[in-house]
Amino acid sequence: MVIELFEHQKDALEKLKTGSILCGGVGSGKSRTGVAYYFIKECSGKIRINDNGNYSPMKNPKDLYIITTAKKRDSLEWEKECLPFLLSTKKQIGDPGLVIDSWNNIAKYKHVKNAFFIFDEQRVGGSGKWVKNYLYICRNNNWILLSATPGDTWMDYIPVFIANGFYKNRTEFIHRHVVYNTFTKYPKINHYVEVGRLVRLREQVIIHMRFKRQTISHNKAIITDFDKDLFNIAMVDRWNPYEQKPIKDVSELCYILRRIVNSDKARIEAVKKLTHDHSRLIIFYNFNYELDLLLELGKELNIPTTQWNGHKHEEIPNTEDWIYLVQYSAGAEGWNCIETDAMIFYSQSYSYKATVQAAGRIDRLNTPFRDLYYYHLRSMSIIDLSIYKTLKNKKNFNESCFISV
Repeated sequence: MVIELFEHQKDALEKLKTGSILCGGVGSGKSRTGVAYYFIKECSGKIRINDNGNYSPMKNPKDLYIITTAKKRDSLEWEKECLPFLLSTKKQIGDPGLVIDSWNNIAKYKHVKNAFFIFDEQRVGGSGKWVKNYLYICRNNNWILLSATPGDTWMDYIPVFIANGFYKNRTEFIHRHVVYNTFTKYPKINHYVEVGRLVRLREQVIIHMRFKRQTISHNKAIITDFDKDLFNIAMVDRWNPYEQKPIKDVSELCYILRRIVNSDKARIEAVKKLTHDHSRLIIFYNFNYELDLLLELGKELNIPTTQWNGHKHEEIPNTEDWIYLVQYSAGAEGWNCIETDAMIFYSQSYSYKATVQAAGRIDRLNTPFRDLYYYHLRSMSIIDLSIYKTLKNKKNFNESCFISV
C-alpha cells in the first residue's frame, strides 16, 4: 500500500521522537506525519503488499490513542488519516487498538500504559485538569503533540517541559525562570531569567515542518459603515442603548461598541454582495446577534445555511451553493473544507491564534484551489481599529487595555 508523504513530512518524520511537538502550519499534514511516526518509528511497521498480496504487520505493535477536538473526532477525519496504515477503531483479533476521543474525555485514559498517544490541536497550556491528566499519561506512555501554534510565552511550555523531565513541577520552573513585578495587586510577570536554557529546551522539543504552500491567499479588507451617533452615545456617555441603562465596566462597553458596528445593515449588505461572487461561503462570527442576522440573510437569499457553534453541530450543506456559519470559539480549529475558496470574517476575533486557525480551515494540502479569498469586514470605529492593530502585530486584544471606564 502506497503512503504519500511530501518531502517536508519525511524530513519531520526523521527528526521526531517521543516528547516532541510537531509544529506545522495549518493544513501542513501534521496528522499524516504523526500516524506515520507511530507506525514506522514506534511500532517498526512497514506499509507494503508482499508477494502473496498479504499485509505485512508491525513488528512491535502497540495501541494508539489520539486525543483531538470534538469536531475532528466526530467528522471521522482521523479515521481517514489512519486508514492507509490499515488502522481502524474496529479492532480485529491481533491488531493494535485505535482510540480516537476528544480532550474533554482525556481523564478516561490516564491509567493507560505502554501505548502511544498523539495529542492533536494541543490543549496543555496552564495548569488545569487537562494538563494534569496529560502529565499522568506521559509518565507511562510514549507521545507527541501536534500544534500549529505551540506557545506564545514561556509559561505555555511548562507542561511539555515537565512531561519531558526538564523540571519536576510548575513551581520549580517558576522559581528558576520567572521574575514577577512587585507592588502589583495581582501576580504579573516582569521578565524571565536563564532564557538561553529555555531556548535550548524549546529547540529540543519542537520539530518544525517547513513547507512552501501552493496556495495564494488574497486577504481583502472590506470597510463597512456604522451608526456614529449611536456609537458616541455608548462611547462618550457610557450609555447602553439596547437596555437603556448606564454601562458598568469596560467589558460591557466593548460588547456594546462591537454590537453597534457588527449589527449595522451595511455589514450585512457587504455579505450579501459577496454571495454574488462566491456560491459557497464559510463565515466566522463571534456573537449570537450576528448569527441571527446571518441566518436571516440566508433565508432572504434562499441559500442553504447551516451552523457550527456551542449549540448546534451541523454539517456543511450538500448543495451547489451554501453558507456555513462558524463561531470562532467552537470551530476555529480541528476540521477542514476543500469545497470552497472563500471565507468571510464577519467580525474580528480577539485572538490572533483563532484568526490564523480559522483561515487554515480552507488552506489545506489537498485543496483543488490555487487562489483562496479571505474577506475581513470591519469599520473605521475606534474599537474595530484597535482590534485590527493588535491582531496585525500578532497579539491578542485585551479589553482592559482598550480604555478605562
